[in-house]
Amino acid sequence: MKLLFIILNKEEYLDEVLEAFLELGLRGATVIDSVGMGRILAYEIPIFAGLRSLLPGNRPFNKTIFTLVEEEKIPDVIAAVEQIIGPLENPGTGIAFAIPVEFVKGLSPSIE
Repeated sequence: MKLLFIILNKEEYLDEVLEAFLELGLRGATVIDSVGMGRILAYEIPIFAGLRSLLPGNRPFNKTIFTLVEEEKIPDVIAAVEQIIGPLENPGTGIAFAIPVEFVKGLSPSIE
């Protein structure tokens, strides 16, 4: 089991991404509002205001989605996300990564 994180810079695609999760059998995810470091430096700390022009594709806000996924499903999930938002390698699209999960308690039996 892995904990998959997707930082979605293109917030407008959130509903489509979550629908794709359902189609792939993912029944639960948590979505939080998030702000990247570049946004904070460029907009809230005046000395770094010049960074705005150096951050191509930088969006002020994004969504961070995290969900438990069986390791073998991760390529399908990433492919579905990229079909919606475009390649993650493109600047300003987003980031995805997974970390191992060693303990889970409180999930419905269909997920554990």
